[in-house]
Amino acid sequence: MAPASANGGGCENFFADRDETMEKIPMTAAGFKGLEDELNQLKNVDRHAIIAAIAEARAHGDLSENAEYHAAKEKQSFIEGRVMELEDQIGRADVIDISKLSGTSVKFGATVTLADEDTDEERKFQIVGDVESDAKNGKISLSSPIARALIGKSKGDTVEVAAPGGARSYEIVKVEFK
Repeated sequence: MAPASANGGGCENFFADRDETMEKIPMTAAGFKGLEDELNQLKNVDRHAIIAAIAEARAHGDLSENAEYHAAKEKQSFIEGRVMELEDQIGRADVIDISKLSGTSVKFGATVTLADEDTDEERKFQIVGDVESDAKNGKISLSSPIARALIGKSKGDTVEVAAPGGARSYEIVKVEFK
Protein backbone atom coordinates (compact mmCIF):
# COMPACT_ATOMS: atom_id res chain seq x y z
CA MET A 1 0.00 0.00 0.00
CA ALA A 2 1.37 3.44 -0.94
CA PRO A 3 1.98 5.95 1.84
CA ALA A 4 -0.31 8.98 2.08
CA SER A 5 1.09 12.16 0.59
CA ALA A 6 2.16 15.10 2.74
CA ASN A 7 -1.07 16.95 1.98
CA GLY A 8 -3.26 14.12 3.23
CA GLY A 9 -3.52 12.38 -0.13
CA GLY A 10 -6.68 11.43 -1.96
CA CYS A 11 -9.27 13.43 -3.84
CA GLU A 12 -11.02 14.79 -0.77
CA ASN A 13 -8.42 17.56 -0.48
CA PHE A 14 -8.79 18.42 -4.15
CA PHE A 15 -12.52 18.93 -3.69
CA ALA A 16 -12.05 20.80 -0.41
CA ASP A 17 -9.75 23.24 -2.21
CA ARG A 18 -12.31 23.69 -4.98
CA ASP A 19 -15.03 24.56 -2.44
CA GLU A 20 -12.87 27.37 -1.06
CA THR A 21 -12.53 28.93 -4.50
CA MET A 22 -16.26 28.63 -5.17
CA GLU A 23 -17.29 31.19 -2.58
CA LYS A 24 -20.51 33.11 -3.12
CA ILE A 25 -20.47 36.63 -4.53
CA PRO A 26 -22.86 38.99 -2.73
CA MET A 27 -24.86 41.25 -5.03
CA THR A 28 -28.12 43.10 -5.28
CA ALA A 29 -30.98 41.96 -7.50
CA ALA A 30 -30.22 44.90 -9.84
CA GLY A 31 -26.56 43.86 -10.06
CA PHE A 32 -27.59 40.27 -10.84
CA LYS A 33 -29.97 41.44 -13.58
CA GLY A 34 -27.18 43.57 -15.06
CA LEU A 35 -24.93 40.51 -15.31
CA GLU A 36 -27.72 38.47 -16.89
CA ASP A 37 -28.44 41.24 -19.41
CA GLU A 38 -24.77 41.52 -20.39
CA LEU A 39 -24.48 37.72 -20.73
CA ASN A 40 -27.62 37.63 -22.89
CA GLN A 41 -26.23 40.41 -25.13
CA LEU A 42 -22.90 38.63 -25.55
CA LYS A 43 -24.42 35.21 -26.26
CA ASN A 44 -27.33 36.21 -28.47
CA VAL A 45 -26.09 39.30 -30.30
CA ASP A 46 -22.34 39.87 -30.09
CA ARG A 47 -21.38 36.21 -30.66
CA HIS A 48 -23.43 36.03 -33.86
CA ALA A 49 -22.05 39.35 -35.11
CA ILE A 50 -18.43 38.29 -34.56
CA ILE A 51 -18.98 34.94 -36.28
CA ALA A 52 -20.30 36.83 -39.31
CA ALA A 53 -17.32 39.23 -39.19
CA ILE A 54 -14.87 36.30 -39.08
CA ALA A 55 -16.58 34.64 -42.04
CA GLU A 56 -16.45 37.89 -44.02
CA ALA A 57 -12.76 38.42 -43.19
CA ARG A 58 -11.97 34.83 -44.21
CA ALA A 59 -13.52 35.49 -47.57
CA HIS A 60 -10.92 38.20 -48.21
CA GLY A 61 -8.22 35.58 -48.67
CA ASP A 62 -4.77 35.14 -47.08
CA LEU A 63 -5.37 34.95 -43.33
CA SER A 64 -1.71 35.48 -42.35
CA GLU A 65 -1.84 39.14 -43.46
CA ASN A 66 -5.53 39.78 -42.87
CA ALA A 67 -5.86 42.40 -40.12
CA GLU A 68 -9.67 42.22 -40.14
CA TYR A 69 -9.54 38.49 -39.50
CA HIS A 70 -7.05 38.82 -36.63
CA ALA A 71 -9.03 41.68 -35.04
CA ALA A 72 -12.26 39.67 -35.28
CA LYS A 73 -10.60 36.59 -33.75
CA GLU A 74 -9.24 38.73 -30.92
CA LYS A 75 -12.70 40.18 -30.27
CA GLN A 76 -14.16 36.66 -30.35
CA SER A 77 -11.62 35.59 -27.74
CA PHE A 78 -12.58 38.55 -25.53
CA ILE A 79 -16.29 37.75 -25.87
CA GLU A 80 -15.80 34.08 -24.98
CA GLY A 81 -13.66 34.99 -21.97
CA ARG A 82 -16.24 37.48 -20.74
CA VAL A 83 -19.05 34.92 -21.23
CA MET A 84 -17.15 32.44 -19.04
CA GLU A 85 -16.50 35.12 -16.40
CA LEU A 86 -20.17 36.18 -16.32
CA GLU A 87 -21.41 32.58 -16.15
CA ASP A 88 -19.09 32.00 -13.18
CA GLN A 89 -20.28 35.16 -11.40
CA ILE A 90 -23.94 34.34 -12.02
CA GLY A 91 -23.40 30.77 -10.81
CA ARG A 92 -21.81 31.96 -7.57
CA ALA A 93 -24.20 34.90 -7.01
CA ASP A 94 -25.70 35.36 -3.57
CA VAL A 95 -28.53 37.77 -4.41
CA ILE A 96 -29.54 39.83 -1.40
CA ASP A 97 -33.00 41.42 -1.48
CA ILE A 98 -32.40 44.91 -0.12
CA SER A 99 -36.12 45.60 0.21
CA LYS A 100 -36.20 43.07 3.07
CA LEU A 101 -33.32 44.72 4.94
CA SER A 102 -33.76 47.31 7.64
CA GLY A 103 -32.04 48.70 10.67
CA THR A 104 -29.96 51.66 11.69
CA SER A 105 -26.46 50.28 11.16
CA VAL A 106 -24.59 50.17 7.86
CA LYS A 107 -24.46 46.79 6.13
CA PHE A 108 -24.51 45.39 2.60
CA GLY A 109 -27.15 47.12 0.48
CA ALA A 110 -27.43 50.21 2.67
CA THR A 111 -27.56 53.63 1.07
CA VAL A 112 -25.48 55.90 3.27
CA THR A 113 -25.44 59.70 3.21
CA LEU A 114 -22.10 61.07 4.43
CA ALA A 115 -21.02 64.60 5.27
CA ASP A 116 -17.35 65.45 4.75
CA GLU A 117 -16.26 66.96 8.06
CA ASP A 118 -13.86 69.41 6.33
CA THR A 119 -16.14 70.73 3.59
CA ASP A 120 -19.65 69.80 4.85
CA GLU A 121 -20.26 68.40 1.35
CA GLU A 122 -22.76 65.53 1.40
CA ARG A 123 -22.36 62.41 -0.71
CA LYS A 124 -24.60 59.37 -1.00
CA PHE A 125 -23.29 55.83 -1.55
CA GLN A 126 -24.90 52.42 -1.79
CA ILE A 127 -22.79 49.49 -0.61
CA VAL A 128 -22.94 46.74 -3.24
CA GLY A 129 -20.96 43.68 -4.35
CA ASP A 130 -17.60 43.92 -6.08
CA VAL A 131 -18.95 43.00 -9.53
CA GLU A 132 -21.57 45.77 -9.54
CA SER A 133 -19.62 48.63 -7.98
CA ASP A 134 -19.64 51.89 -9.93
CA ALA A 135 -18.28 54.80 -7.90
CA LYS A 136 -19.34 57.38 -10.51
CA ASN A 137 -22.94 56.31 -9.92
CA GLY A 138 -22.65 56.14 -6.14
CA LYS A 139 -22.28 52.35 -5.86
CA ILE A 140 -19.23 51.37 -3.83
CA SER A 141 -17.84 47.89 -3.37
CA LEU A 142 -18.28 46.09 -0.08
CA SER A 143 -14.50 45.56 -0.07
CA SER A 144 -13.61 49.23 -0.68
CA PRO A 145 -11.85 51.11 2.14
CA ILE A 146 -14.79 53.48 2.68
CA ALA A 147 -17.35 50.65 2.82
CA ARG A 148 -15.18 48.66 5.24
CA ALA A 149 -14.94 51.75 7.46
CA LEU A 150 -18.74 52.22 7.36
CA ILE A 151 -19.89 48.64 8.05
CA GLY A 152 -21.44 48.37 11.50
CA LYS A 153 -21.59 52.12 12.08
CA SER A 154 -24.80 54.12 12.57
CA LYS A 155 -26.24 57.59 11.97
CA GLY A 156 -24.20 60.21 13.85
CA ASP A 157 -20.99 58.13 13.89
CA THR A 158 -17.78 59.55 12.46
CA VAL A 159 -15.51 57.43 10.28
CA GLU A 160 -12.00 58.13 9.09
CA VAL A 161 -11.01 56.78 5.69
CA ALA A 162 -7.52 56.62 4.22
CA ALA A 163 -7.84 58.23 0.78
CA PRO A 164 -5.19 58.80 -1.91
CA GLY A 165 -5.09 62.50 -0.96
CA GLY A 166 -4.80 61.74 2.76
CA ALA A 167 -7.17 60.68 5.53
CA ARG A 168 -10.73 62.03 5.35
CA SER A 169 -13.34 62.17 8.10
CA TYR A 170 -17.03 61.71 7.40
CA GLU A 171 -20.11 61.86 9.58
CA ILE A 172 -22.92 59.41 8.79
CA VAL A 173 -26.00 61.56 8.18
CA LYS A 174 -28.46 58.86 7.09
CA VAL A 175 -28.64 55.08 6.67
CA GLU A 176 -31.48 53.71 4.54
CA PHE A 177 -32.39 50.56 2.65
CA LYS A 178 -34.17 51.16 -0.63
